[in-house]
Amino acid sequence: MRGGDHRSEGLFSYVSCEARVPADHPLRAIRAIVDEALEVLSADFDGMYSRIGRPSIPPEKLLRALLLQAFYTIRSERQLMEQMDYNLLFRWFVGLAMDAPIWDVTVFTKNRERLLAGDIAAKFLSAVVAQSRVQALLSDDHFSVDGTLIEAWASMKSFKPKENGAPEGDDGDNGSDTGRSGQAKAKGRNAGRDFRGEKRTNATHASRTDPDARLFKKAHGQAAKLCHMGHVLMENRHGLVVDATLTHATGTAEREAALTMLARMRGRHRITLAADKNYDTAGFVAALREMDVTPHVAQNNTNRRSAIDGRTTRHPGYAVSLRIRKRIEEVFGWAKTSGNLRKTRHRGQDRVGWTFMLTAAAYNLVRLPKLLATA
Repeated sequence: MRGGDHRSEGLFSYVSCEARVPADHPLRAIRAIVDEALEVLSADFDGMYSRIGRPSIPPEKLLRALLLQAFYTIRSERQLMEQMDYNLLFRWFVGLAMDAPIWDVTVFTKNRERLLAGDIAAKFLSAVVAQSRVQALLSDDHFSVDGTLIEAWASMKSFKPKENGAPEGDDGDNGSDTGRSGQAKAKGRNAGRDFRGEKRTNATHASRTDPDARLFKKAHGQAAKLCHMGHVLMENRHGLVVDATLTHATGTAEREAALTMLARMRGRHRITLAADKNYDTAGFVAALREMDVTPHVAQNNTNRRSAIDGRTTRHPGYAVSLRIRKRIEEVFGWAKTSGNLRKTRHRGQDRVGWTFMLTAAAYNLVRLPKLLATA
């Protein structure tokens, strides 16, 4: 007998979100890890909020919602709020009841800024990595480092001479820039620009939309874009992120960030650090050795002499490190596709760096359930 296409809506519902989520759903294992990390951050949350006044969005719920945005490639916080309204899985993960109202997107964004001020993303990544069951998966001796470009939320038309006083956030051309002779004065909010004959460098130009963005490219033959540079420190046993940071995109940023992240490691002994050819400079290799770090850096012998000699390359571990080092590209690949970081949605180094750090933590959380199950 064919069933009728009738809507059946009960006046009351006695089914909870918990009952609707399958027992073997991956988010169950992820939420257990997240809740343990958030419990460690409870004291930091207390210091960020006043003891009086109207209650705000709980920071634990706020952070869980932002993790969902990375897990499910949700392109905006407005769309995140829309999906949380009707998605029972999202409601369960965040901790909202079936009939709980969803926050207004502007209120959500305003509360997110408070987490930015408290540097919660970096603390959350550290809390996840510091868990005892996660520590058992990490290597204590072998690490890799690399950097990647994150395209800024700014157009090339916003890259204007620093002496000109265009208003912030205006990507249009007000006709005050100097281009080739005879260039017509552009009109309109989003008028076209002709950059032919104009020399643009980071020393003389800056983006009016995102002043922290830099015009940069990592290889010859590529187009230079306004971007930031994200850096990751990865352990070599399972390829998990142990530290991350974001800097201006410069030619020395990768080496400087690597030294900064190594200096933040506590109580370490002599370790190895694998890296690509861009790190093969005499100054960087010498700095590593002063820090009791063995440089497993790929040799750059193109028209120059490598800073890595036979003292390092003769060991079998050197070749192993260079092979495993390539797994760090999996972190960047996931962050730019699933994590929506190919082109950032935020402006300013602080906001982009906070999002990059949280996305690195989300990458770990996606991989941890399977690694813990087989450990």
